This record gives sequence, structure tokens and C-alpha cells, in this order.
Amino acid sequence: MTKPMAEAGRLIYTLVVSQLGLHAAMAGLRLAAPLQALREGYSPWAVGLLLALFAAAPVLLALHSGRMADRLGFHRPMQWAVGLTVAGMVLAVASSLVEGRWHFLLLCAAATLAGSGTNMGMLTVQRTAGLAARDATERVRIFSWLGIAPSFANVLGPVAVGFMIDGQGFTAAYLMLLALPLVTVAAARRVPRLPLPEPRPAVAGRRSWDLLQAPGMKRLLAINWLLSMCWDVHSFAVPILGHERGFSASTIGLILGSFTLSVTLVRMVVPLVAHRMQDTLVLRAAMLGTAAVFALYPLAATPWLMGLCAVLLGVTLGAVQPVVLNTLHHLTPDQRHGEALAFRSMAINASSTVMPLLFGASGALVGAAVLFWTVGGAVGAGAWLARRLRPEPG
Repeated sequence: MTKPMAEAGRLIYTLVVSQLGLHAAMAGLRLAAPLQALREGYSPWAVGLLLALFAAAPVLLALHSGRMADRLGFHRPMQWAVGLTVAGMVLAVASSLVEGRWHFLLLCAAATLAGSGTNMGMLTVQRTAGLAARDATERVRIFSWLGIAPSFANVLGPVAVGFMIDGQGFTAAYLMLLALPLVTVAAARRVPRLPLPEPRPAVAGRRSWDLLQAPGMKRLLAINWLLSMCWDVHSFAVPILGHERGFSASTIGLILGSFTLSVTLVRMVVPLVAHRMQDTLVLRAAMLGTAAVFALYPLAATPWLMGLCAVLLGVTLGAVQPVVLNTLHHLTPDQRHGEALAFRSMAINASSTVMPLLFGASGALVGAAVLFWTVGGAVGAGAWLARRLRPEPG
């Protein structure tokens, strides 16, 4: 292995671990906080509000976080990300110790801070990784490896915190989550300190929203929103569909887990075939494939068939993130990658905040099957957007 390849491998490893520490802490809190609220007698509506705060705050702060990464590079924004996440975990610990209505208020503040810190760290890591790549193929490989971090974190954090709650209680669980950002601190110290970007001269009348005028940017963000909506509807509708068919909670969990495992495996394979991938073809195939799986999902009458649909959906959606991030980096100048990533983050988190509320209202009226077919039809019809998205290689 040549020296540049070895250095690139070390950088990818440290960036993955950096993101893993923050995301696992947030994912664990996203499981523990609703459980604590429910055990203290709060309504499902209150729990929904609590969960929405994990995504709502990043919508408001994403653009600021992206600009900070563009202006200050990696280390300072990552310090802020760790600080926000740690502050959230401290408030979570406090929520398990105090009495009265402060319980829920502290949990809401913890969710807001942890969601904001994790999102800031993700944007910083993605920007750094994109700039470290030498060409589009290497960028797809790097983003594929980075995509493993949240997938693994979404398993590690909830599983660890679940066992800790059952064995030692909520206070011990939150203290464990408080230690996870320290993993990010240790990994981030190993990321090379590069010279800060040159300050950009102020351009009269230029705003962040001007990035939307870049050729292909609106189409790419629309594609990203449609596909991210599929993640939301899958996580929302599968438990409803399984409950309607009398499946046990563990069976439904295994179906959802098979989806996460499939996504992770696909992102491990993508680096091996990145040199053969064409971004527009991958996006179109992912959208059409997702539409087909969503059409079949409500017809799957057994857990095994639903699990097969989950695996196939993981294949179609798992390869999307590296391609979208690669295309996004290609469409924007280096000094504004953080802002462009922020727009993508805003779209995803807005979807994760609003769509579950809409799914809840519509699902109660029409059922999970119609929800699958409607969203599948929308993402299938949107495949024409990818056909017109033709970034140059490089």
C-alpha cells in the first residue's frame, strides 16, 4: 500500500469513528428519552414532540453549521459538536434525578442539543471527507465507508442503552451515553490539522440560497428528499403493518433490523464497485427499485416475505447516500461544500420532523398499505429527475 493510500485509509477510519461516537450517543438517547417519558406517564403526543426535536433543531442550525465548517475547517466545528452533544447528555442525566415537570423539559432540551451536535458533527465530517478525495470514484468510496457509521450507530446506541436501562436504570444509561462523545474527541485529535480556508471576500447580494441556482442542485435535493421520505415511511409503516397482521414486537424489530443490516452491507460493497458506477444510473435504479419494493411490501403476508422486502429496500436505498454526496460535492465549489451539505441536511431533517406527523394522520385514515403505494408511486414518478441530472465526472 502506498503512503497516500495508507494516509487516506487512516483519515477515513478516524472520520468514521468521529461520527460514530456522536451518532451512537444520539441514537441511544432517542430510544431512552421516549421510554423514560412513557414510564413517567406522558402521552404519545408528548413522546412524538420529543422525537421531533431531534430533527427539528438541525433544520434551524444546519446552515450555520455548514458555514462554520466552510470557514473554520474540521476541528473547531467538531469541538462545538461534541460540546452540544455532551451538554445534551448532561441534561438527560439531570432529568433522571430531578422530580416534577422538569423531567420532560430537560428531556426536550437534551434532545434539541444532542440532535444539533450530532448534525453539526456529521456535516463537518462529510465536508472534510469530500475535500480529501482526489476524484469522484474515490469520493464515492469514502462516502460509502462514512455511511456505515450511522448504520452501525443506530444499532450500537439503542442496544447498549436498552441493556443498561434494564440492568441499571436510566441514570446509568445516560452516563454511558455521556462517555460516547469522548470516543469522538479521541478520534478527532488524529485528523490532520490543515491550514484554514482563505477568507472569502464578501460578494454583494450573495446569499446561501443562491446555491439552489447551481445547475442540477434543485433536482438533486428533490431526489434526496423523495428517497429520505422512503426511509421515514418504512420506519413508520412497517410496525403498523406488522401490528395489523399480529406479528410480535421482536418479529417487527427483526424486519427493521434486516433493513439496517442490508444498508450496511451494501455500503461495504459500494467501494469495491465504485469505479463502475454512474451516478445518474444508480439514482434512477434506486428510485425505480424502491417504488417496486413499496408496491410489493403490503402484499407480503408473512414475516419472511416482509423481511425479504426489507433486505431489497436496503439494497436500493443503501447505495444512494454516497452517490448523492458525491454529486453534491461536484455541483458546488470547494469553499461552499459545507453550505451545500447543510441544504441536504435541512431537507432530510425537515422530512423526519414533518412526515411522521403526516403519516400518522393519513395512516389512520387509509392504512399502511395505501401509504406504501402512495409514496412508492411518488418516488417512482420522480425517477425522471435523475435522468436529467448528469454531472461531469471528476
